[in-house]
Amino acid sequence: MLLADLFSMLLRLAELAFGIIVAALTGKFLHASQGASSWSLGRFIYTEVVAGISILFAIIWLFPFSGSFIHWPADFFISVMWFVSFGLLVDWLNGSCGYAFDWSGISFDGTNTCSEWKANVAFAFLSAICWLASAILGIYWVRRHTHPVATTTHRRRWYRHRV
Repeated sequence: MLLADLFSMLLRLAELAFGIIVAALTGKFLHASQGASSWSLGRFIYTEVVAGISILFAIIWLFPFSGSFIHWPADFFISVMWFVSFGLLVDWLNGSCGYAFDWSGISFDGTNTCSEWKANVAFAFLSAICWLASAILGIYWVRRHTHPVATTTHRRRWYRHRV
């Protein structure tokens, strides 16, 4: 299963990179909005926490061991957290920068904050997809490498001992 190990490592690297990008963009916004109430910044704090958790687990599970595949429930849960974060960020945009998936008018000169927000939304979605793909790969690996328990139709009586 060298191919599965390689694909898993590529997914973990992508998860790590996307988590770092989202953490940086969200952290920049949180730093710029100092003094605002934490209640109004809740969705960004949640996104930052999800990015931190995913960075931590992506680093831990980056190494190609067969044990890294058994973490598929955690991969699925982190994927769900990323999808929630994606939804919260899209809801926050609320059309102020245009449609969330309308990439026209994007500039890379650092003056367009809509570009940063759309990049943040896009990388949150990509991270969710990567975590979901890791969970699916983990399910596939576990299903393929677990052997069904042999069932017997004949049961030996407790009082018949073999010597």
